[in-house]
Amino acid sequence: MDQTEKDYDILAQDYTRTRSFIPDNIRGLADYVLEGEKVLDSGCASGRFFEVLKDKKIDYFGIDISKELIEIAKKRYPQANFQVTDALNLPFPDNFFDKVFSISVIHHIPSKELRIRYLKEIERVLKPEGLLVLRVWDFWRRKEGRKLILKYFILKLIGKSKLDFFDVFVSWKNSQKEVIAQRYFHCFTKKSLIGLAKKSGFSLEKLWQDGKDPRTNIYIIAKKQPL
Repeated sequence: MDQTEKDYDILAQDYTRTRSFIPDNIRGLADYVLEGEKVLDSGCASGRFFEVLKDKKIDYFGIDISKELIEIAKKRYPQANFQVTDALNLPFPDNFFDKVFSISVIHHIPSKELRIRYLKEIERVLKPEGLLVLRVWDFWRRKEGRKLILKYFILKLIGKSKLDFFDVFVSWKNSQKEVIAQRYFHCFTKKSLIGLAKKSGFSLEKLWQDGKDPRTNIYIIAKKQPL
């Protein structure tokens, strides 16, 4: 987690530059937000999802572990509420949000234990029957992803990797094609993602995949149980 924080501080400017375009698959997630709701954008980075939500009459909160990304978000959208926060220890009361969005975040969290802790914190701050909208990269449908999974699987088998099975590092290259960070990812399947959500107290409402290689994703809509 410390390394992920450092990596995103290093590549904050470059990350923001490469995420200036908002694809339709992210824009479409805004349809789940209703007027008057409290919404948490967990792992908001430089705030691009707020661009989709800014005209809705909602109470928006964006959090991220990276101080550099949050500074960029604050400058881009001074009207929004952004803060540097550890997503494993959210500074919000129980039953506070109507919706929580987690877009390409949980695959950066190492170990099943911490991933469950992350989801249980989201479950805690959601109102009863509130929705979690979650997306992860689908490495299994990405050619480069399958190569990395095989590489790190073999390294694990021969004792040369301390990562868990199906964990990989993905190089981030800047505009000069120089590697400036090695980002940690866990490679989810649909089954493993559903199992994690259910173990964290959610019921599954919807599941789908989208995109084509090299930009494939898995999505779930999960509901907090009623009181």
